[in-house]
Amino acid sequence: MKVIYEIACPNGKTYIGKGVTNSINYFGSADSLLIAADFTEEQRQDFTVRREIFWKAETAADAGTVPEGS
Repeated sequence: MKVIYEIACPNGKTYIGKGVTNSINYFGSADSLLIAADFTEEQRQDFTVRREIFWKAETAADAGTVPEGS
């Protein structure tokens, strides 16, 4: 299943991404050092990251491709 999603972080930054598996444990390709630089020590003690799916499809072709059977 293909999805388009937004990941919202408590520091106000958002990431819009796409996925082809809709895996529940996938939140983008994060770099721990870059993330750590965005948070104070206090903010790192308690925070929530939210993922919201905007669009999903069981059968969706990549741009420029033709689905099987067409």
